[in-house]
Amino acid sequence: MKKGLLALTLFSVAALSMLVLAPLANAETPEEKGLAIAKEAKARNTGWGDSQAQMEMILSNKAGRETTRKVRVKSLEVEGDGDKGLSIFDEPRDVQGTAFLSYSHIEGNDDQWLFLPAIKRVKRISSSNKSGPWMGSEFAYEDLSSFEVEKYSYKFLREEELDGDKVFVTELTPTYNNSGYSKTISWIDQEHYRVRKIEYYDKKDDLLKVMTFSDYKQYLDKYWRAHTQVMENVQTGKSTTINWSGYEFNVGLDENDFNKSSLKRAK
Repeated sequence: MKKGLLALTLFSVAALSMLVLAPLANAETPEEKGLAIAKEAKARNTGWGDSQAQMEMILSNKAGRETTRKVRVKSLEVEGDGDKGLSIFDEPRDVQGTAFLSYSHIEGNDDQWLFLPAIKRVKRISSSNKSGPWMGSEFAYEDLSSFEVEKYSYKFLREEELDGDKVFVTELTPTYNNSGYSKTISWIDQEHYRVRKIEYYDKKDDLLKVMTFSDYKQYLDKYWRAHTQVMENVQTGKSTTINWSGYEFNVGLDENDFNKSSLKRAK
């Protein structure tokens, strides 16, 4: 988009700036402004349909020792509800064939299942365990759900710069049950409404984790995807880095690719 902006006249640039700020024009309180930012971010990431990609997940302990996992990820956008996701572990051998299925919901608890090939059993992840670690990583099960505006309350905190870009800083408080977080704080760039950083606070309101997003690329001339995500646990010194590659959209996935039967036959 930046290349496109270079070709705009000064008048067009000014007009575009007004359009970007339009969702905030009628927001008067910090709560209204925070909600308006969330709605705009969601609106800009709606309509992609289905996608698949490859994930390299690097787990690092406090001493710096690393373990690498290779995962294939499939996603389906669901109209009127949260997205569906299927993650299939290919490497290393001790987790090969493990598959994770997630149904995000706009209201109520998400549905999640884990297929363990060693015992050939599908295990449902209980709502009370959503704050637990996902496959030994620094990501919790609840971190894997799609972002749904209705599941949080919002508060705009301030504007500032991050890596030279203007960003909104907003506070989100989970309104769904059994969250492991008291709140999160997000840095969202003002040009594209992409999340650049998130701080996660535990139930004692202490900083628990920090996730950063980088190497964004645009797909279908509209949808931005970060190709690197780093989740650092500031309390334990552990971290998980995710490197994304091979993004494809509109590959023909449908509901049949995201049911419990698909967990056992995932290859």
